[in-house]
Amino acid sequence: MTVHILTAGAFEAPDAHISGILRTLPDDDILFVPKGRLPELDGVVNVREGSTAEASACAAGLGAARLVLWTDRDGFMTADPDIISTSYVIDELSYAEAMELSNFGVKLLEPAALSPLFGTGIPTEIRNVRHPERQGTVIRDTRTDASGHGTGPRGIVTGIASIDRISLITFRGPSMVGIIGVDGRLFSALSAAGISVFFVSQSSSETGITVGVKSSEASAAKEAIEAEFSRETASGKANPCLVENDLAAVAVVGEGLRRSKGVAAKLFSTLGRNGINVLACAQGSSEYNISLIVDRRFLRKSLNVIHDSFFLSEYQELNLFICGIGTVGGRLIEQIAGQRDKLMRDYNLKLNVVGIARRNHGLFKREGIDLSCWRECLEQGPAFDLDGLCGEVIGMNIFNSVFVDCTASDEVAAIYKDLLEHNVSVVAANKIAASSGYDDYAALKELALRRGVKYLFETNVGAGLPIINTINALRNSGDRILGIEAVLSGTLNFIFNTISEDIPFSRTVRMAKEQGYSEPDPRIDLSGKDVIRKLVILARESGYRVEQEDVEANLFIPREFFDCTIEEFWDKLPSLDAEFERRRKSLEAAGRHWRFVARMKDGKYSVGLGEFDRDHSFYKLEGSNNIILLTSERYNQYPMLIQGYGAGADVTAAGVFADIMSIANI
Repeated sequence: MTVHILTAGAFEAPDAHISGILRTLPDDDILFVPKGRLPELDGVVNVREGSTAEASACAAGLGAARLVLWTDRDGFMTADPDIISTSYVIDELSYAEAMELSNFGVKLLEPAALSPLFGTGIPTEIRNVRHPERQGTVIRDTRTDASGHGTGPRGIVTGIASIDRISLITFRGPSMVGIIGVDGRLFSALSAAGISVFFVSQSSSETGITVGVKSSEASAAKEAIEAEFSRETASGKANPCLVENDLAAVAVVGEGLRRSKGVAAKLFSTLGRNGINVLACAQGSSEYNISLIVDRRFLRKSLNVIHDSFFLSEYQELNLFICGIGTVGGRLIEQIAGQRDKLMRDYNLKLNVVGIARRNHGLFKREGIDLSCWRECLEQGPAFDLDGLCGEVIGMNIFNSVFVDCTASDEVAAIYKDLLEHNVSVVAANKIAASSGYDDYAALKELALRRGVKYLFETNVGAGLPIINTINALRNSGDRILGIEAVLSGTLNFIFNTISEDIPFSRTVRMAKEQGYSEPDPRIDLSGKDVIRKLVILARESGYRVEQEDVEANLFIPREFFDCTIEEFWDKLPSLDAEFERRRKSLEAAGRHWRFVARMKDGKYSVGLGEFDRDHSFYKLEGSNNIILLTSERYNQYPMLIQGYGAGADVTAAGVFADIMSIANI
């Protein structure tokens, strides 16, 4: 025999659904309906009026085979689907887990309906009256599967629930330690006032107790407690109640919490990395529930973080803000669009581009931007000022946020500090921050470490080449970098590999710009400034305190070409062609090649044009390739050589993409 109950929500379904279900019920089954609904089911046998609690008591008393709750939902969800779009139905729960979730705001079953079924062995099924073919949720004394999804991380946490708009009331009394009955008096006072408490936390010193109540009941709760302890407050033994408003409660529920080590540590560290401060916490004696109190502004973010980090979501998510949609930024978006399905399929990683910005337009969508038409959507979006960029990113308050800077802007680099302070990771193709004043560089690195987020800038040197990562790996393993000799400008290497009798110097510079190798203003490359920045970054990552002013710059074109407008520069550039051709012929006759080289050795730093013969590894460097020789204590007699494409939008975008993947630990 099975006991069924049709909830009030079930009656919102079309009559055909209810009628179809009732026709399938065996004659000995019992059906409960809400009060006042009997006339609608005239002629149905064994139908009674009653609540869910009465139905469960009947099932327990008669020793029913099961209790089936017909409602308008599929069952218990891993989280509120209105907040977490990736939540899904929990196949199986224990009664203890269902009780915890119900106590924390999940409205499918009131706790009173669950109590009679504890220990009876009678399962309860939650079924959707509109979709009776769906499995729904089954509640048992003990789950048959420890996780409901097989073994592994999903077995730790079954679901999360939340209550918005709550208040914390803290009652303290430094002279109350050891006095018997304080807690009893406090809860009796609240009970007498008709106030329900769903959260309790007490200091180990017994000098204070904190309770959580609905915000609408906070004033009445404060008055009830202060009235009960008025004499103690008047005598100075107790303090007036402290009330904190605009809060929310989050409950992390699961039988696996009892068996797994380090769950609380993972929970708090994950929230902390996302900039969420836990104001209070409590864990029940059953150890099925860890309850947290957070600022209600961070409720959505907290639920997303927990749902994502405990593998309740189908995918791990990273939410990307991409600033700068020139050649590198545009190619990066194309690469993300092309790889999204593969990353979801092979690595359960979902990349959401939630923001795209450039100097005059910005597009922001919490649910993710459609990358098939992002350019059109950006153009149609509202005008945007970069001054508001940082506020827009922080204001979205979205979890697992990554800001990707594909600009060369001082203004954008200036917002890194605020972003990191708000636990937004930064991936930068922009060299300005990492090569600015050493103290600023070090402060950003320290801030990222302290906040538990990432500040990555591999593409600042060598585009997609793993140069910075290699240096970090060597140093982290105990090695020490002693010297660097490198060709770091793909632009200049392209120029000196392309120059010939048929292609003069001025033409190679234009070709470098047209093919996307150079900076928008190629004088940044020709002056060696770009290489100086790269050398400074490499030296700093190698453990040395270096400023750009410490680097000796040996120019290979006259200073006057840098002290004019860009238009004047292009007009004057052909005047250098004859001299470069004369020098090139002489170099060719000697069997040598030009290379613009950065050096770090014996505490000295320099950049300049050098000549190399066939015996040197720099001689055969082709196209826009970069090459770097690292001399360390381990790699001393034979320096480590890293070589490959060092310029171009595709490889730079790929390097940025690789930094994003490292944040996802892929």
